[in-house]
Amino acid sequence: MKKFLFADLDDTLFQTLEKCAVRENLEPAAYYANGSVCSLTTPAQRAFFAFASEGMTVIPTTARSIDAFRRVHLGFSSYVILNFGGVILQPDGSIDAAWQARMHEKMTAALPGLQQLGARINAHAVRTGFKGRARLVEDAGTPFFIVVKDPDKVVANLTPVEDEVVRPWIADGHGDYCVHRNGNNLAILPTALDKANAVAYVRERLVREHGDIISFGMGDSRSDARFMADCDYAIIPRRTQLSKLTVEAL
Repeated sequence: MKKFLFADLDDTLFQTLEKCAVRENLEPAAYYANGSVCSLTTPAQRAFFAFASEGMTVIPTTARSIDAFRRVHLGFSSYVILNFGGVILQPDGSIDAAWQARMHEKMTAALPGLQQLGARINAHAVRTGFKGRARLVEDAGTPFFIVVKDPDKVVANLTPVEDEVVRPWIADGHGDYCVHRNGNNLAILPTALDKANAVAYVRERLVREHGDIISFGMGDSRSDARFMADCDYAIIPRRTQLSKLTVEAL
């Protein structure tokens, strides 16, 4: 029976230097567009990836865009899930056209709401002096979600944006949008955009191709829990948002 690991990337298989608990023997894993190092792996992460790759097929399941994923240098050979599940790449690297058409229709319908919320966030920023701005993330010709970050990387600066602008807007008749918050990253997604939906789609493809399979899910954040719960087993890295909410909270 074939085994597949659906794995988040950032803060799961690698992370930025600031988030590395161990600072020795680090190796680059992902790069910025200008070629400088973005994220690194620890020896333990490299050992885990080698272990997983020997017995399982690793399927990246990430919020990264197509371009950002292409700057990840780990080596993958199967399906890839990007943009919180908005884009699926087939093993040959091409975009899954059927999934893309489905998501394009749903995301186009959700775009006016994202634009409205983005305008509210930016108006709040001007009014309060917050330096960040709402950015609409688009990929492969499809709008997906809004992301807000504090340029000074002061995580607390995002809290008023979330509590005073985003959550009241969602509560006021926009329940088809949700919040993903992890550190200096505040993302607002249409509920139709979900890694779990994409994982279910790929799992069905894998079953048709290979018969019965065993699936593992691995991620660091609360939003990853949904797709991990749909897998046969879940793996949680320590010292992450999800571990603090689950195993470390016991």
